[in-house]
Amino acid sequence: MLSETDRDRAAEVLRTAEETATPVPPLVQTFPGIDVVDAYEIQLRNIRRRLDAGMTVYGHKVGLSSKAMQEMMGVDEPDYGHLLQDMVLREGTPVTASRYLQPRVEVEVGFVLGEDLPGEGCTVEDVLRCTTHVVPSIELIDSRIADWKIGLADTIADNASSAGVVLGKQRRKPDELDITAIDAVLLKNGEQVAQGRSDAVLGNPAIAVAWLAQKVASFGVRLEAGHVVLPGSCTRAYDVAAGDTVTAEFTGLGSVTLTFV
Repeated sequence: MLSETDRDRAAEVLRTAEETATPVPPLVQTFPGIDVVDAYEIQLRNIRRRLDAGMTVYGHKVGLSSKAMQEMMGVDEPDYGHLLQDMVLREGTPVTASRYLQPRVEVEVGFVLGEDLPGEGCTVEDVLRCTTHVVPSIELIDSRIADWKIGLADTIADNASSAGVVLGKQRRKPDELDITAIDAVLLKNGEQVAQGRSDAVLGNPAIAVAWLAQKVASFGVRLEAGHVVLPGSCTRAYDVAAGDTVTAEFTGLGSVTLTFV
């Protein structure tokens, strides 16, 4: 467990890394003894700072929602991060790759909330009832930790490696399709590089959203009407750079494309 002073210092280290586009060593090296509670408190310090400066919350994301990623990290539950308004990307508007340190993309079925989710005790049924529609999405992730050499505390403190999100135009109500059986492929510069299915996310992406609602409630955070929630990727993440175009295609849900310059 870190002191409040060390938590402040760690938050500043990550903030400076992002502002200067200069990766830093893993926090577990610089701040021995850092644990998961420290990491979430560090994340919240930087989020609160941005909210105090006038930024707004666009939504939330779940990370480490596949069994493979949890086993790799040696954990038995996902993690989460915030999506802020300045992370929103627009399909058709090129993304400047140099804004990011070491960007990657993930393929996700996004949930758009029409009602606030309950916190403690939130169920899959609550998620489906409160979701107005699901959407094709690409999450842009980035790490302020050099060479993506991250442990669990590193990625949590670093806002779960959040960097951006783009939503496709297609909208489907949750009861219009089987959200556990949406096939997805990722195309990079016209070539298919990955394929997966929505049940790679805890067997059902709505489970990840319900978990998130319960988890953030313990930190005094709610998933509110209008928020976008990303439950986790159907495939592994892929590196992107200037000149790349990536498209995520979902059966029954349409597609979404990002171009990097």
